[in-house]
Amino acid sequence: MPTSLHLSVSEYDHMVRCGAFAAIGRKVELIRGALTEMNPAGPLHDDLIVYLANWSFRSIDPASTLVTSQTGLDLPDLASRPEPDLMWLRTARYRDHHPNASDVQLAIEVADSSLEMDQEGKRKLYAEAKIMEYWVVDARARRVHVHRDPQGGDYQQRETATMGQQISPLCRPTAILSLNELFEG
Repeated sequence: MPTSLHLSVSEYDHMVRCGAFAAIGRKVELIRGALTEMNPAGPLHDDLIVYLANWSFRSIDPASTLVTSQTGLDLPDLASRPEPDLMWLRTARYRDHHPNASDVQLAIEVADSSLEMDQEGKRKLYAEAKIMEYWVVDARARRVHVHRDPQGGDYQQRETATMGQQISPLCRPTAILSLNELFEG
């Protein structure tokens, strides 16, 4: 009977260093020991990421927060290396290692075709890792799912912001994101 091959983060790192994924021409993430193929981004997905990145850069204090886009997040205890669309991180240099969960102030995923994975699989993964705040931008429904207070493997506080509303991250309450500007801008 065939079995699935599950990888550790260090095995995944070794494969990346050896160029194991360079020839396949597909983007993958390591999620709970399994390689997960990421769907290529469309223009709506890219537009929302660009808007959120620009909003983030305008909103942060660079002395305490660094903004990254589609960079690896090291979750070795969960055999995972996701690449959130955007992260607000504790300001540091990450040239010798990927940031870990304790570095993350806010993780954001933009979901166009990936809503189920982002709302279920990644939500629980990020909650288990104790990432304090996680947003899922639902591109098709034009809303943002806000997840806070990770306990017991899930977020205890979950809200959905819709058109006409504004949201702010816990780490920077003065950073106001207008959903009208995000989706209609």
